[in-house]
This record gives sequence, structure tokens and C-alpha cells, in this order.
Amino acid sequence: MLREMTEIQGLSKAKRLSWFGSQNLVSYTYMKRLREHDDTRRVYDCDPYVEVYQFRDNLYGLFVPNCDGAGDVWQWLTIGPEKCLLVDTGFGLGDTKALVETLAPGKEIIVVNTHDHYDHAFGNCRFDRVYCHEALVPLVKEQNPHMWDYLWDKETLQNKWLEFDKADLPTFRPYELIGVPDGYTWDLGGGYEIELINSNGHGGAGAAMYLDKHNKILFPGDNICADISGCGNVSYPLEECSLYKYRECVRKLVDRLDEIDWVFPMHFMCDLENRILPDVLKALDTVLADPEHNYDYIIEQRRSTNGPARVRYCKYIKGFSILCYSIEERASEPIPAAIAALTK
Repeated sequence: MLREMTEIQGLSKAKRLSWFGSQNLVSYTYMKRLREHDDTRRVYDCDPYVEVYQFRDNLYGLFVPNCDGAGDVWQWLTIGPEKCLLVDTGFGLGDTKALVETLAPGKEIIVVNTHDHYDHAFGNCRFDRVYCHEALVPLVKEQNPHMWDYLWDKETLQNKWLEFDKADLPTFRPYELIGVPDGYTWDLGGGYEIELINSNGHGGAGAAMYLDKHNKILFPGDNICADISGCGNVSYPLEECSLYKYRECVRKLVDRLDEIDWVFPMHFMCDLENRILPDVLKALDTVLADPEHNYDYIIEQRRSTNGPARVRYCKYIKGFSILCYSIEERASEPIPAAIAALTK
């Protein structure tokens, strides 16, 4: 199925050398229509790598090719009366700061991270100050001048996944990183507030979602994703990224459903109705009742041709996405006891 999907023809200066196709045909179809036919799409001279889409009067989606061949990334720019807020900074390819200044001239720029992964936070050094959840600070501080090196073949020095000019990546420089607690809010002027919601499941204990309280829009990071909603990342302790912790995160959102009308994930399909959140929770409950049997199919993932295979179990989420998990990344406590504790 993946090999039958043709590459989407976007406007970005960057060109694919290899890519990992979507597992979700609905998401692929949505993105193909958007990127090839949407009337609002534009590319600005100050950053020719980013495709810009306008979803609301004050909300822009900055669509960025993923430098390592995984799912292309959204960055979300909300413009308030006095300030603007940018969710995530991508790989840093192109001049994101100049682009934001073009879209929101004269506005103070607030930059926040959902989590520390390369496709979401490597562009931080384009800015002077970045905010994140306080538990994420140590991970983001591991950034260094060599963090982009893996994008090139060590022998040929050629780009592995995406064709672009190396000079268009930023020169790494220190910047101010400020950690804030769960529930912290930014006022963009006139009482226009955006709230940080701490989350688990994808990205560890310091992962965050952001809620635009004025437009009732949720930016969930990679916890809600329109292709694969994955959790259990082996880079983090199991207790922070287990299916159980992921369920706690989604349960929190369902409990606040009256505050959320729309969901804008960081990858693939976006501008989704809030009804997807209870559907994600239902899929999690089904899987957690018997993770070894309540899946729909299994895939093997490899980041390179000769790399080790990673077995992933996949469960369809009603009309929307796929829940993806690994058996060995479940929480260590017995399943019945964990479920009983979570569903009280």
C-alpha cells in the first residue's frame, strides 16, 4: 500500500530523496488535496522551505519537510492582539524567525516546544528565548552544534533523506530556555490566553500540549497525530511513555472537552473536530484490556535498510488514525491492576 502512494507535490524548496509514506490513506488524501490545491498556500522569499497555510483569521500553519524522511511537520503560529505564539521550531531549516516576523509584523514572538524531538525543537536556536514544560529543560539543553550531523552520509557527505543546502540550517548558538509548570498561561494581549497542558505518552514527562482558550483550539504535539498516534518511545523511562500514561493524557483532554472545539496535530491531517478525542480514548481502553491480542495489524519499522526491525502493534481509531505501540514498552505493573487504577 505504501509504495502505491505517489509523493505529494508541494511548493517547498526542499526535495525528497527518500520518504516514509503515510500508513493512513485518509490522512494522505487530506494532505494531498491541501498541499496541491489549497487557495491559501504560500511560500515566502525569506524562508522558501516552508509552505504557509491560513486556517483562521489569526492562525497560520507552517508546513516543513522533515529533514530525516519521517512525517513532515506543522508549526502553528497564533497571532494575538499584542503578541504571537509559535508552537515548535522544526529542524531549523530556513529562516523561521524572519517568516514569523513577516506574518506577524511588530508583534512580540513567544516560542514554545511540545517536546524535544529533532523535528520539533532543533530550530530553537533561531530564537533568543524558548519556553517549555519545566521537566523538558534538561533534554532540550542537550542540543549541540553536531545534532544535525546524522542527516548526511558519513562517506559521501550527501544528504540522506532531503535535498537542501546545508548552509540553510542554523549555526547553533546558546539561547534562553525557560521551563514553566503545568497550567502556565501566556497572554497575547486583551486576555487572549494560551495554556500549557503537561502530557505523557509521546515525548516523556516534559511533553506539553497548548490550548488556545480564545479559539478553543488544541495543539497536542505528537500525542494526537492523524497518521499514527504513537507512544512508548524507548528513549525515555517506561513509566513516562507507557500506554497507561498516554491514556491519562487523553483522559485529561476528554474531561476538558467543552474547552476544545478543534485539534491541530503537529503531523499530517489537521483542523480536526474534538470528537476524535473520545475515540482515541476508546481505542486505548480496548488495547489496554488485552494488548497482546486487541490489535488490528503488526508492522516492522526500520530507520535504515539494514537497521534492526522494531515490531509495532497497531489499532485503528474510529474514522481517524492508528494507535501504535510496542509490547515491550508497556508499564511493568499487571494489566488488570493498572486498568482498574486508571478507570476509577
